[in-house]
Amino acid sequence: MKPLQIRCIPFGALALMAWLTAIGAPKLGDPPEAKDLTLVGYHDLQARSAYQPLVREQNGRWILYVGHHGGTEGAPKPINALTGNAEFNGTSILDVTNPRAPRLLAHIAGEEGVGEAGGAQMVRVCSGKELPRGDPAKFYLLRSFGNAWQEVWDVGDPSRPRLLTRLGPLKGTHKNWWECDTGIAYLVSGVEGWRTRRMTQVYDFSDPAKPRFIRNFGLPGQQPGATGDVPVELHGPISTGPAGNRVYFGYGTNKAGMVQIVDRKKLLEGPPEPTTANLLYPEVGRLVLPPNVGAHTAFPLLKMDVAEFAHDKDGGTRDFVAVVDESLVNECQEARQMLWIADITTESRPFGVASFTVPEASGDFCTRGGRFGTHSSNENVTPIYYRRILFLAHFNAGVRAVDIRDPYHPREVAYFIPSITAKTEPRCIKIGDAERCKLAIQTNNVEVDDRGYIYAVDRANTGLHILELTGEARKIAAFPR
Repeated sequence: MKPLQIRCIPFGALALMAWLTAIGAPKLGDPPEAKDLTLVGYHDLQARSAYQPLVREQNGRWILYVGHHGGTEGAPKPINALTGNAEFNGTSILDVTNPRAPRLLAHIAGEEGVGEAGGAQMVRVCSGKELPRGDPAKFYLLRSFGNAWQEVWDVGDPSRPRLLTRLGPLKGTHKNWWECDTGIAYLVSGVEGWRTRRMTQVYDFSDPAKPRFIRNFGLPGQQPGATGDVPVELHGPISTGPAGNRVYFGYGTNKAGMVQIVDRKKLLEGPPEPTTANLLYPEVGRLVLPPNVGAHTAFPLLKMDVAEFAHDKDGGTRDFVAVVDESLVNECQEARQMLWIADITTESRPFGVASFTVPEASGDFCTRGGRFGTHSSNENVTPIYYRRILFLAHFNAGVRAVDIRDPYHPREVAYFIPSITAKTEPRCIKIGDAERCKLAIQTNNVEVDDRGYIYAVDRANTGLHILELTGEARKIAAFPR
């Protein structure tokens, strides 16, 4: 069936859905497209556009935190069914202990605004038992509040979250990283005086109620007083903590990207003044990408045993980083955004060794509507999947499971494209003076847990899909025997 096209629709969402059904669009509830990934559970997330899911085991329960984009023009402030109140999109908290029946526990309102201008996209969670100066009885949620603040909430009782502290006002807040064992947080923020919308603020959140500032950090040329061209803005970091002593920064999303490898100890203990020399001091290596390639996510794949080289004198164990771009433009009106794998065994000289994309012709994805291409990978290092299977959020191509045991030859082993629902929001592009709109799944981010479940959330208001591997793909994972 050809994808539905809609031109210049002036009426509301309910009328739109009735009109779609009347003219013979794909039927709501049509089965998903899948291979060796099956749907276990579903929640509509109150039809809020979802960005980041993060799952934690809390006192014997599995709790999922979902950061949301801002609302839509048609529904800027959806009703929270738990309270009956209209609330700007923020953070949803669900009990997924039984993944077949996810249950909404709370929604924390976010910043007013539509799409990227509002909501509370980012979530990180640590327990008080892990943090050096946390309350052992509590769990803590670190989240962005729109683009303007960083917040910490007490979620020891996930049904009754309580605000502890706020940092700001800032600008461009986005995808933070928080080391639970040390409390060090790498906050993606924009600070007055810096020449970029997003750079790094390093804080000590070992006592989440009393954060301590350590330093600001970015690329030379982004700091106050610099001149010349401004380097591409930060998207997000991933730290290996004191044991690995590395932080991997991804700059850019769909263009002019760069992966920066940083010595964590030098970053934390080096001179904090943002001079060019001080900003370069912790850098170990960098991978500069082509103009049409970004670095939304830089996920380290360290100490990988490469079977092909097992009998070679050296090189059998190597370090890699999975670089994932973000597709930003609907209907392929940009360069393809993909997974790229770089060898970083010699950190000062990283180089690309492989790539992966979903073949466009396998689903006519450029004509389905919405974005087609990667957005991000899972960032959880559960032994079930780490160095074995990487899960990619691939927008209208759903979730793709990629076997990375041979990082030089990544191959797809499973996929799941959810069904559209009555709450799926159309995606549009300009055609002359008119708009062409289509209904399409927009799988936005993906998370995994230590039980092996996969959590995918949708940008186009379709909700949460909880998945599990089946068939041959499941045999690749290291499930307990």
